[in-house]
Amino acid sequence: MALTKIKLGKYIELYSEKCNIPNLTNDQVSGVNKDKEFFEPSNQVGSDTSKYKIVPPGYFACNLMHVGRDVVLPIAYNHSKINKIVSPAYQVFKFKTNCELISEYFFLYLKSDERDRFFWFNTDGSVRDGMTWDDFINVDIELPTIEIQQKYVDIYNAMIENQRCYEHGLDDLKLVCDGYIDELRKKKIQKKLGNYISLCDTKNDNLKYGLDSVRGISIEKKFIDTKANMEGVSLKPYAIVKPNEFAYVTVTSRNGEKISLARNDSKQSYLCSSSYIVFKVNDESELLPAYLSMLFERNEFNRYSRFNSWGSARETFDWEEMQEVRLPIPDVEIQKDIVNIFEVYKTRKEINEKLKSQIKDICPILIKGSLDEGRKSKEV
Repeated sequence: MALTKIKLGKYIELYSEKCNIPNLTNDQVSGVNKDKEFFEPSNQVGSDTSKYKIVPPGYFACNLMHVGRDVVLPIAYNHSKINKIVSPAYQVFKFKTNCELISEYFFLYLKSDERDRFFWFNTDGSVRDGMTWDDFINVDIELPTIEIQQKYVDIYNAMIENQRCYEHGLDDLKLVCDGYIDELRKKKIQKKLGNYISLCDTKNDNLKYGLDSVRGISIEKKFIDTKANMEGVSLKPYAIVKPNEFAYVTVTSRNGEKISLARNDSKQSYLCSSSYIVFKVNDESELLPAYLSMLFERNEFNRYSRFNSWGSARETFDWEEMQEVRLPIPDVEIQKDIVNIFEVYKTRKEINEKLKSQIKDICPILIKGSLDEGRKSKEV
């Protein structure tokens, strides 16, 4: 029989080994994102992490409590060669050896919106709207033969290997950029940013720009379509951000340890809330906006802006603090060289993200292909 219907629980082995390390940092703990991948650092960790669980290579970790909240099954497979550490809220498991289901095939099986909707439909209706472990292991799935599973896993792994090779080159480019900047910091005198920038205070008084121009700012240092409810809101007091001008949100607390700041790298003007600070570079023959933008994207600036944020209920990085920032500002020709490398890095990074997205979209197609092949072999 080419297709076999099985219950997950028949082949799953739970695993619960505590790390016994009480003081792990965010960087040492993994979370699971909506793309079903481990990510570090975790958003937060408890005061005592000794009960956090180890996820060995080849094992899965899933948080069934969040299925209903996110309409996604938060589950990840440890493809790496090192242990991951996750919150005690996660269930850790592996598939038994010599069973009818290959672990990587199951991972492919899970990577589709259709599967997420199925798991969401089977949540328990509690306050958390989670899924019980018993419901999870009683899920029925249809499987082709081991040989067919392996064939489609091999196709997936080949695509992943190509993407990772591309990503490795991306890391090399980032290393060149970071190394160049670090060398400048050692050799060049750090200059006060306030000598090179000034505030902009152009408002949308004549309503030249409408709702299509309104933008917010993400912690990824990008302008994004606003998420605010704009019904009945007057756009007159909104600030205009012209091409190559910057804007940032002064509040940095509860912001993922990052500052929301972006350069308008488009050819059109944007509108942003009057609570944002908008500024520009005074003389582009001394400081390139693209070079400054690159420095703002470094983790060092996120840490600096958080450390120098002040307040009680909420902490802010005010304009006065921005002017006190000290940066390496070399000759403009050197700035251009660094920016050119960084622009290549950003372009390749975008391509890499598209590759990862395409691979994710191909997973349901691979599963369908394996099942179709299994049914055909049954007919033969």
